Amino acid sequence: MQASRLKEITNRYSDLRVAVVGDFCLDRYLEIDPRRQGISIETGLPVHNVTNVRSQPGAAGTILNNLVALGIGEIYPVGFCGEDGEGFELQRALAAKRGVRLDHFLQTNQRRTFTYCKPLVREAGKAPVELNRLDSKNWTPTPASIQDRIIESFRKLSDYVNAMILMDQVDVPETGVITAKLLEVVRCFSESNANRLVIADSRRSLQGYPPVCFKMNASELQAFTGAGRKLSLNELKQTAAGLAQSHGRSVFVTLAEQGILGASRSGQIEHVPAFPIRGEIDVVGAGDSVTANLTAALSSEGTMRESLEIAMAAASIVVHQLGTTGTASVEEIRALLV
Repeated sequence: MQASRLKEITNRYSDLRVAVVGDFCLDRYLEIDPRRQGISIETGLPVHNVTNVRSQPGAAGTILNNLVALGIGEIYPVGFCGEDGEGFELQRALAAKRGVRLDHFLQTNQRRTFTYCKPLVREAGKAPVELNRLDSKNWTPTPASIQDRIIESFRKLSDYVNAMILMDQVDVPETGVITAKLLEVVRCFSESNANRLVIADSRRSLQGYPPVCFKMNASELQAFTGAGRKLSLNELKQTAAGLAQSHGRSVFVTLAEQGILGASRSGQIEHVPAFPIRGEIDVVGAGDSVTANLTAALSSEGTMRESLEIAMAAASIVVHQLGTTGTASVEEIRALLV
């Protein structure tokens, strides 16, 4: 990509308004020094001594972190946290980020804060090693009153922002922010606003989602379309193109080491290879960086090809950030892309 074209696209970022509707969690890292390991007098079991604790927004918050790193003008998280210590940490972390507006982020005693607690062994000269995670989630349906608040926020923001991102991160349907009731409202909006950018990603499936842009990986595409085997790159292209045309919106598919492809409802298909690996990698958060960068670039009049190239550069930067769920700035993307 020419430097002038990248500058033209990214110079528009500061004027963008983006809403991120979905499951925000707290990523809490417990950094363990193995040199300080001991044995518990009470149980006789090994003791991992934590020498540092750091927290940051995760899940939908990872998308938000990437939007912040890109310099998006206004970012509206739409979701909830609990009235607990983790919720306090999450709200504080969100509020500290430039451009983030918390007008539509709800704190409630009817939910606990979705938390990924990640014990991380850090040893000088070695890559961090993550131990078994300790997760805190909600396992009951999201109360109707909270669903109504989320829907009210969606309606208020839909006419104000340039783009919306839907991020479904929960394991059990109807226990998070993206519920059937909300999706019906999204459907009505999308059908009457065909040119407004709404991108959806779900860790379970996008089956039953309204006509919005889909972002998924190759395995999710295969499962979505009922393919009983692993598809070749050409088959993935044709499958994505068929889905985009039948669904009426663009489809974006991440392909790990093969890069990313995009298919439009008009039949356009683009494939951008991944950047070469430059050392040890950690793929956590790469997909979320893709979602954020696609949204920013497409909202700033980037073509599909240009947007895919920017997203791939961002993902390459993120996977080389070890021991954290990383982000990529415009300056880092420019250094890699032009």
